Parts: sequence; C-alpha cells; structure tokens
Amino acid sequence: MNISEYSLRNKVISWLFVVLLLVGGSISFTQLGQLEFPEFPIPQAMVNTVYPGASPEQVEEEVTLPIEKAIQQLEYVKHISSVSSAGVSQIEVELKETFPVHTHPQIWDEMRRKVDDIQSQLPPGVMTSVVNDDFGDVFGIMLNISGEGYSYRDLENYADFLRRELSLVKDVKKVNIAGEVREQVLIEISQAKMAALNLDPSWIFGLLQNQNVVSNAGDMLISGQKVRIHPTGEFMNIRELENLLVSLPGSSELIYLGDIASISRDYDETPMSLYRSNGQPALSLGISFAKNVNVVDVGRAIDARLAEMEPARPVGLDLTTVYNQPDVVDQSVSDFLVSLVEAVAIVIVVLMFAMGLRSGLIMAAILLLTIFGTFIGMWLLDVNLQLISLGALVIALGMLVDNAIVITEGVLVGLQRGQSRLEAIRQVVKHQQWPLLGATVIAIIAFAPIGLSPDLTGDFMKSLFTVLCISLIISWVLAITLTPFFCNLFFKEAPTALIGDEVDPYKGLLFTIYRKLLQKALTHRIISISLTGLLLVVAVIGFGNVKQAFFPPSNTPIFFVDLWFQEGTDIRQTSERVAQIEQEVMKLDDVLNVTSVMGMGAQRFILTYMPEKVYSSYGQLIVEAENLETVKALIPEVYDVMDQQHDVEYKIKLLQNGPTPIAGIEARFYGPDPAVLRKLGAQAIAVMEAEPGAMGVRHTWREKQDIVRPVLDEAAARRSGISKKAIDQAMLVNFSGMQVGLYRDGSHMLPIIARAPDEERLNADSISDLQIWSQERNSFVPVSQAVTGFETETENPLVQRRDLRRMLAVMADPSPLSDDTPESIRLRLKEKIEAIPLPDGYTFEWGGEKEMSEDAQTNLFSSLPMGYLSMFLITIFLFGTIRQPLAIWATVPLAVIGVSAGLLLLNKPFTFTALLGLLSLSGMLVKNGIVLVEQINIEARKDITIQAAILEASISRVRPVCMAALTTMLGMIPLVFDAFFSSMAVTIIFGLGFATVLTLVVLPVIYLLLHRIRFDQGEMT
Repeated sequence: MNISEYSLRNKVISWLFVVLLLVGGSISFTQLGQLEFPEFPIPQAMVNTVYPGASPEQVEEEVTLPIEKAIQQLEYVKHISSVSSAGVSQIEVELKETFPVHTHPQIWDEMRRKVDDIQSQLPPGVMTSVVNDDFGDVFGIMLNISGEGYSYRDLENYADFLRRELSLVKDVKKVNIAGEVREQVLIEISQAKMAALNLDPSWIFGLLQNQNVVSNAGDMLISGQKVRIHPTGEFMNIRELENLLVSLPGSSELIYLGDIASISRDYDETPMSLYRSNGQPALSLGISFAKNVNVVDVGRAIDARLAEMEPARPVGLDLTTVYNQPDVVDQSVSDFLVSLVEAVAIVIVVLMFAMGLRSGLIMAAILLLTIFGTFIGMWLLDVNLQLISLGALVIALGMLVDNAIVITEGVLVGLQRGQSRLEAIRQVVKHQQWPLLGATVIAIIAFAPIGLSPDLTGDFMKSLFTVLCISLIISWVLAITLTPFFCNLFFKEAPTALIGDEVDPYKGLLFTIYRKLLQKALTHRIISISLTGLLLVVAVIGFGNVKQAFFPPSNTPIFFVDLWFQEGTDIRQTSERVAQIEQEVMKLDDVLNVTSVMGMGAQRFILTYMPEKVYSSYGQLIVEAENLETVKALIPEVYDVMDQQHDVEYKIKLLQNGPTPIAGIEARFYGPDPAVLRKLGAQAIAVMEAEPGAMGVRHTWREKQDIVRPVLDEAAARRSGISKKAIDQAMLVNFSGMQVGLYRDGSHMLPIIARAPDEERLNADSISDLQIWSQERNSFVPVSQAVTGFETETENPLVQRRDLRRMLAVMADPSPLSDDTPESIRLRLKEKIEAIPLPDGYTFEWGGEKEMSEDAQTNLFSSLPMGYLSMFLITIFLFGTIRQPLAIWATVPLAVIGVSAGLLLLNKPFTFTALLGLLSLSGMLVKNGIVLVEQINIEARKDITIQAAILEASISRVRPVCMAALTTMLGMIPLVFDAFFSSMAVTIIFGLGFATVLTLVVLPVIYLLLHRIRFDQGEMT
C-alpha cells in the first residue's frame, strides 16, 4: 500500500494532517520574525589610526602600509582598501565569501591581534589603532533630536535618557547616538601677555594638567578605622581656573591664570560630524534590533515606551522620525497578504474556469495548505518574513499547484474514460508520482545556485531558495496524499452503467485547434525547427538591446543628495554651505523632512545604505517625501536647486533595494606615482563628462590642498635653543588649540583647550609674529630667529590604496530618473576609457556595479554546472535513455524568446533578480517536458504507433501543462508592480508563456527527430 492509498483508507489521519497544517501554519506565521531585508552579514571592518601632525604620505608609508601588510597575512582577506589623510589612516577590510558568518567574530579577533602586534613597530606619536567590526550594524529606527534654543548638552542629556530607557526594551540590541559635539573648556591665552611676563607656556600647561588630576593620597589608621585621605584642589567650576596661580616659584609677583587668559566653556568648533533636522542642530538616535525578532512587535514596544516617557520630554524639544523599519515591514507584510490573496484568487478563478468548480476548490485547498505548511518550514528553519522571502512565496504560488494539477487532471480524464474514482486515482498516482518528484527536484535545483552562492548577493537572496525549496517539496507531498484524498471526496463516481465506457475527454475547441497545429508541425518538422531557431536567433540579437542593471531602486520615498565641496573645506564652512542648500530644498513643495549630515555619512539605517567615510568637506541631505511619485516630481526640482550652486560636486540617488557599490560606474587606475594617476584620472573624467547620461563625475583623490611650510633654519634654531617640536607646539596652540588637561563636570569629561584669542588665531599673518619659548634662554624668541620664511605648497590630501597598491578611481552615476542604467552608460564609455594609454607599471580595471554584478554572477554560476548536471542526470534516471532527456533540454533555450520580448516590450532592465528568474525557468520548462515525455511513454506502451502516441500524449498534456504555466504566470502579476521583483516577474511571465506554447509544439517535433521518425509514415490508429 503506497502513501496515497494510505491517505484514502485512513480518513481520520488525512483530516488530522489538514488540521495540523492549518493550525500549525497559522501559529507559525504569527511566530515568524519580520524584517525589511534578510539578515545577511556585511563582511567588512574598519581599522582607524590617528597620527597627529603627519602628512597624508607619511600616514600612508608609516602607518597604513605596515598595518595593511599585517592584515594581508590573514588568509581570510579578500580586499583591503585604505584612505590616508593628514593625521588619519582609515583601512577597510573585506573578507572572502567562503568563510561562513559564524566564523567572522573569530576572524576579527585574529585581525585585532595582528593589528595589536604591529603597534610597537609604528613610529612615536601614533595613537593606538581601533578596529571597528560593528561596521554593518543597522539601526532600523533612526530619530533626530532637535529643538530651537536647546544646546548640544541639553540634546545630549535627553538622548542619554532615551538611550538608557530604550536599551531596556525587549529585543532592542543597541541604541547609538551620533552627531555629538564635545563641550570643552577654552583657555585663550594672549601671547603678548605671556611674553611680557616671560611665562613659560609649558609651566602653565603642566599646572593645568597636574592640578586637576585624580590621584591616590592613601589612607591612615585611626582607632582601628581606615580613613581615606582626599585633598582639595580639584577644579569645581571654571571660575576656580581663573584663580590658578601660574607665577613661577620664588617670584615676587602673584600672577593668576585669569590675569593672562580668558576662560570659558564652548563647543568644539570642528567636530567629526554634525547633524541637522529641518534646519535645526540635532543629534541622531539609532536603534538596532536583536536577531530573528519581529521588528513590528519591537517597534510597537518602542512606541509604547516613548509614549510613557512623553511627559519627560522638554517643551520645544522635537523627536523627528527619519526612518522607521517596523512601519515599513508592517506595510510590506500587509502588501504581501494583499498580493497573496490576489494571486490565490487569480489561480483559483483560472482553475475553476479551466477545470471546473470542484477541481478549482481542490486546487485552492491544496494551495492554501501548501502555504501554511511553508510557514511551518520557515519557522523551523528560522527564515524571517522579509522582502526576499515574501517575494519567494508569491513566486511559488503559481508553481505550488503544478503537481496537484497533473494528479487532478489525470483523475478527471480517468473518470471520463469510465474508470472508478479509486481506479483513476491509483492509476494516475502510480504513473506520475515519481516523474513529478523528479520534476519537482529539478525545479528546486534550478533555484539552487541562489542558495549556494557564497557572496554577499547570495546571502541576500538565500531565503528565496530556502522558501521555494520548502514549498515545492510540500507541494509534491500534498499532491500524492491530500490531492487524491480530496479528489475522492469531491468527485462523483461515474454511474454504474457508464463504468467501463470510454468518452473522449479532448473534444473541446482548444484541443481541436492544437491537434491540427501539432499535426502540421510534426508533418513539416524541418520547417518547424527552422522557424523556431530563427525566432531564437532574433531573440538573442534583441537581447543585446535590453538594459542591464544589478538591483533596482527601492519604493521607499527617500532620496539622497551627496555633496562634495573642495577638499580641505573646514567642517564649519561645509555646514554653512549645506545649510544654504538645505533651506532651498525645504522650500520645495511635498518635502516632509530633511536631515543633513556633515563630515561623514549617516548611521546605517537600512541594510543597503552605504555610509561615506570621514571627510570634513562632505555633506549629505536625506530627503523624505510623501510617496514615490512625489519623489519623482521632486528630483528635477532639486537638480534645479543644485545647478545654482557653485564649487560643489553633487549626486542625487535613490534608496536601493539590494547590495550596491559606492558608485554605479567606477574606473580604477593603479600605479605608484600620484601625478601620473591624476593625469590618467583627468583623461577619464573628460570622457565621462562628455557623456550626457553620466552624473556626479568625480575622482577619489579629490583636489590638491594648500599647505604652509615654515622653512626651518636648523643652525639658527639650535643657537636660539628652539626645537622643531617647540615650533610645532607654538603653532598648534596659536591656531588650532592644544588639549592641556581635563575638567570634570559630573559624568562629563571636558577637555581643557589652550589657544590664542580670535584676533590672533584667525589672522593668518600672525604666524610671522609668533613667539617661541626657548628652554635654553628661558625666554621667548621671535619665530624669525628659527624660520627663514614660509612657503606655500600643495599636497595630495587623500592617498587611496586598494590591495596594497595606490589606486585612483573615477566615478559616475546615471540620473535616478533616466532610462539609463550604470551598465548602459559604462558600455558607451568603455571604448574611450579603455583606450587611455597606460605607462609601464600602471593597470586599469572596472569597479562599481559591473564588478559587483560580475562577482555575484561568478559565484552564482560556480554552482551552476553541478546543478545542471544533476538536473540532466535526474532526467536520464527517470527515463533510462539519453534521447528523451535531450529532447526535453532542447526546449529550455526557448525561454529566451519570451524573456527578450517581454523586457523590451515593457522597457525593463535585466537585473540580477531577472537572471535568477531566467535560471529558474529552466526548472519549470524541464518539469513541463518531463510530464509530456512521460505521457508519451505511457501512450507508447499501448497498442498504437509511436506517431499516434506522440500526438495523443501531447493533446492529453495540453491542459495540465498550460494550467501549470498559466497559474505560475498569473500568480506573478502582483510582482510586476513591485520595484524589486518586477524584472523577475516579467522574465518568468513572458519566458514561461512563450516557452510553454513552443514546447507543446517543438518538443514533440524534436522527439521525432531524435528518434528518426517521420510523422507522415505512421499509421494513426
């Protein structure tokens, strides 16, 4: 007794199976984690090292290069990219895809040890390197804290309060604050006064550092009690700093710090980053979630806690939501449920019209039970509800009834031919269960390259394969268990008098037309194959005109304006310029919120957002609109605003749906000489700027930057008792300010900064009037006695390296609203860029979207040969011959005809998801081919000619093959309007539609050809 007979004989068990699927699926659905994007690792870390006072080339040679060499020794490393700027080294490390996620923490620890070991070999003055492996943290909720009239300290206090309270909410992983501006104590010392009083600056700085230090004074024993000794003298407020005695020991005069300096509290003028929210200074609060949680529930808990804390929010202090992932996910799940209902309704209606009411109800029941079973499988395998898995469920909808259609169709035909219900069920299950299993496994293997791809894109798309694998396996199980059970319940037994009488079930108009068409094609087999081949050639040629893209933009109504001012621009100037642009953008209609970030990118609030590294000349506007249509209307207006700005490079970009590079088009030049690299880059920029579709053309080394170089006369300096370090320190204090101690204000540690008054430090000419303290002479000496003059030079402010070689990249992007894609523009630029002559020792390569897309495709195709070999072997095992599998596989390329036509007709790009759709079509077509060829074999066993067997088998398979294809195609319709899956849906709809029609005609013809049979020579009986 097989499993289908068991389900028929044990009705209680079958009904229990139904109940378990319904109840278990419902409970599992409520327990599934809900996310916006699948959790996938970002295998990158940053190594940041500060080397105060060093030039970019010194940083590169003395810090970046040794650390890079140490990291390169690790076998796990794929790429090392670095930026060396004045006093700062930023190294980005990317791991190879072959190392699984659970090994990453161990790898980062090993890298830390390598970095720690190299610290002793770095030059004096280099601060300890910091390894940041939280580079990929995603803050799904990002809030701005702002308020007119509130200081940064006020904002920070409220942000700390929120961080403390929200960190306690269940399933909140981390709460991070960005954009903090450090408060400091400023001691502005007039150099003229110090020179008049002949006070050694080092003496004053030493007093400030030692007076306010926390040190251990010990304890004493009194009557058996230990009593701690804690002297006074620490500064309790900044007024006490003014009373600090700074006169030298033994001096007859009492000089206080307040006599020679102005002391105040203020905020750092040059912080690393700044935020503004709708024009107001702000702090950014990011909230990240724990793994495998329902972010919608966590979002509700956070909202509830914020509501409870609302009375504690100061009046006039605003909390502005920049991004709320729980709301986005909630909407996505709601949209999925709508798409699911639409797709189910489409499938059921089609099946009811094509196969009758009872058959339609059976298909509907099987479809819903399969979906519920898939929810159970997703819960067991920790697959969350997110963009990819939800799309996979919709993709699977039309495929889930394929097996059930074949079984139900076979039962219907058996009944019409006079068989009893049980006899019809037994016969169809006996003949079809193993071919259907083989076809299902082949369909799963067709999606396997997605699940086996080891790269970032594979991790991103992996849940697509997992969900399809679960659902297709369940669909086969239900096809041979519950489908026969429901057929036995729903279908009526033929009247006793008619049992044994055969009725032709293929009298309809569709069957008649198909019979005549197939007879013509089989009779003129060479002409049929030639016409099909011609169609395929035309489709392949037409495919060359299809736009190429990697991943499409998101539907989220947010876009970005990236701004690059002249390199070397102070963050204060950057902030002023960004504020001007920000005000103009805020005047535009339909702009809801504008968040400005200066100095670096924003916190990563969405997985596909790539924050920019630290540059004081960089700014970004995050513009939120009402909906995607509003975004499309706003972007041209923002272009108009930006066209009125001068001395700024900019790029407008949409939020992306998948892994994306920093720039869509990137031309990389490698070589040792910065001057030659700049020359090559200038030629590439000229080519790109001449291309109308290329926007935001720029290169990574930016403009050269002016520097002032005091020319030291070593002999004169030695005679005056002045060292280079003394000159550097005097200039540091006079212009930028130097930290000389710490001031404690409760839990806040405020640096004490010594600097010159504004009239001195903001006057560049004062450099020639500088007075330097001479330890040997014990007095101030004019800088002119040690410096012969001041020269102005230029330097490369940024030295970029990739894999231990200097690299200059020229980047561009298409306009976000144009029909151009990065690849289409790159192809137009390719010939001219690659024609740029390269000197010996210099190399060129393409990066950007082309590199990322090729890496993804390479990893995808790495498992493709084995997958297709497995699929081919399965077809051989099913039929025990080589010619029949060859006939089936010969129809697979026919999908290109429909794919090319569909993408060109609807003007859709061929994206990475479309590539996945094209690969999956092979499984669908092979599955249809198996059903058809198996039926030919069944008919051939009867007492008829092979020609008649081919004709009758093909006619008998028209309805199940067409229904299987039609349900898959119609189930895809909701995805045509989804930004992420649109290209895939078009690929599958048109590819499967064209290929199915052609397969029903071409496969029998190829079968004849491979078996060397002439159709017109067979006797039709």
